[in-house]
Amino acid sequence: MIGERLKRARAASGLSMAHLGEASGVSATMIKKYEHDESMPSSGVLIALSKALGVRTEYFFRPNMIQLGGVEYRKKSSTPQKILNRVSADVLDQAERWFELRNLWPDFPMESFVAPDHMPPIQTIDDIESVALAVRQAWRLGIDAIGDLIGLLESHGILVITTDSEHADKIDGLQASIEGVPVIVVSTSWPGCRQRFTLAHELGHLMLHDRLPQGMDEERACNRFAGAFLFPADSVVSSIGKERHSLNWKELHLLKHEYGLSMQAVMYRCKDLNIVSEGLYKKLSIDFSRRGWRTQEPGESYPHEHTMLFEQLVYRAAGEGILSDAKAAELLKMSSFEFRKARMMVS
Repeated sequence: MIGERLKRARAASGLSMAHLGEASGVSATMIKKYEHDESMPSSGVLIALSKALGVRTEYFFRPNMIQLGGVEYRKKSSTPQKILNRVSADVLDQAERWFELRNLWPDFPMESFVAPDHMPPIQTIDDIESVALAVRQAWRLGIDAIGDLIGLLESHGILVITTDSEHADKIDGLQASIEGVPVIVVSTSWPGCRQRFTLAHELGHLMLHDRLPQGMDEERACNRFAGAFLFPADSVVSSIGKERHSLNWKELHLLKHEYGLSMQAVMYRCKDLNIVSEGLYKKLSIDFSRRGWRTQEPGESYPHEHTMLFEQLVYRAAGEGILSDAKAAELLKMSSFEFRKARMMVS
């Protein structure tokens, strides 16, 4: 058990066996033996390993060993496996703490994910618009902008994990499942509008799985779903009009901050809905690229999305006596002293 956890923590840290051994005062050979459960580190070495890896010693003895199932990375083709391993290790650590909390709670207050019933059939890419609207209707969202997308997904049984793992920006999203619970992972380093599009895109995979006609590209369909879910067609027409012969940048910037979609994505929505012609879209895209805005869009960035549900539930469980202060502190990766100060709002 310790061997597998050590291997996972080392992957998350990006340290080689030699570097970890040097930091903890043992040889690379001993690190290899620990990871293969051929030898057990002493308490002193375990403390040194914990410090070098940035984990608490309790991490090595955590009872849950979960596995990510059905892992789907949306990644750049050049992303090395080492980076994927680091992201996966961070995700597994967070997910393990989630599921340990769930297993300690007699009646865990989080819904199970269920896709809405009676969604419309899909024959063409344009039918994705109706599917996105059906999900909005089932979730009673109307056609208004969605403020807290992470909170919305969590309220419907989707576990959202935000990772600050180094180089997490090298992936475009990660979807998996743990014990039947869907998991979506986004990076804390991404702009808020990119986080939101990725979340909506991955929701699209959940909603469209096994429902697309043969030959329809699933990634394209999920991109269409994401745009339609975040900025419904009726809202686009109400905000922009049925037909336009030009768009200005300030207009797109304001819509970005109203609906949480990038300026590029708003332009693409206009093309999808035939509000602008293919020719105008290409002209706008060329100008957009010429200004260097594909890398960083002009003006103030859309705020990052954050998840607070896990932290909130830990404090709630401690308040209801489900968790001891020590266990709550362990799940939040802080000392018991730090937890008690935070609980009492003492600086």
